[in-house]
Amino acid sequence: MKYLWLFIFVFQSHAQRSDFDHINFQKADSIALTCKDEGLYNLPQLAFKLTSNLTTDVERFRAIYKWVCTNIANDYNLYLRNKRKRTKFKNDSLKLTEWNTRFKKEIFRKLLKQEKTICTGYAYIVQELSKLANIDCEIVHGFGKTSTTHIEKSDPPNHSWNAVKLNNKWYLCDPTWASGIPNPETNAFKFKYNDGYFLANPKLFAVNHFPLERQWALIESAPTFDEFLAAPILYGNAYANLTGHNAPKEMYHLIHKYETLQFEYELQSVVNTETIRFLIDNGHHSQKVKPTSIHLENQSLILEQQFDVKGFYDVHLYIGDDLISTYTVKVKS
Repeated sequence: MKYLWLFIFVFQSHAQRSDFDHINFQKADSIALTCKDEGLYNLPQLAFKLTSNLTTDVERFRAIYKWVCTNIANDYNLYLRNKRKRTKFKNDSLKLTEWNTRFKKEIFRKLLKQEKTICTGYAYIVQELSKLANIDCEIVHGFGKTSTTHIEKSDPPNHSWNAVKLNNKWYLCDPTWASGIPNPETNAFKFKYNDGYFLANPKLFAVNHFPLERQWALIESAPTFDEFLAAPILYGNAYANLTGHNAPKEMYHLIHKYETLQFEYELQSVVNTETIRFLIDNGHHSQKVKPTSIHLENQSLILEQQFDVKGFYDVHLYIGDDLISTYTVKVKS
């Protein structure tokens, strides 16, 4: 039995978008666009319109997922309100249960009437439409880490996403983060679909998603919670450019002058290395610099950066205009 489970996890680690490179999703995307004005009052009818003219489960799921990501808005104010309440009541189980019950009703009311929600609403509607199309889909609860979240071990889980079964393999998707970006200053939401969260590579997904039930990591050596907390910050553009983030595993680094750090990635496609830059910020000024060395072989990218001056630095990786990831480096003499 031990070897059987090992086989399953190794097998699952390859479950990603590239499994369906032979599929053209143009028809599914077109159907999702055609159904733009459909509401949520009749889910069976919506599921039928989205999927009835498609021949494979992955295309049917694609139409469902794309419709949700391009029609349901992220209500970030609602998310912040829930976060404040859950933090306030985390040591009072009765009040927390009462709030969760009341909040669930509000989530579904807003989802139905305003087509606005938070992550649990996104994951729920993707699951319900998938079930109506006879596609196995689960809601995965856990922690999501972005540049604006501060996760403490005692905090309740703050994010939800989906696992979907296609061709007898499970895949990961994040419809919330794929739908667009709330403005951090005004909390106003703007639709901006990010295809990188559709059937994402589990290894990349694990850098900023930590499921409460570890089997939904879909990789054999899933990070521990401490490893997840210590990992670098990944931005949405990472999912549009990468299939894997291999090194460094941690965000914070303490090195000596003249030492180098190595960064390793797997790219979705070959890029022009002349567009690769580090933005290095010491708190007083920032400068974009070309990495000390760049090695690109097929789609494996290895960068090295040497630090010659003592100080504390935020190091941001850019590929072209896309911000990919952030690390911090303290250089001592």
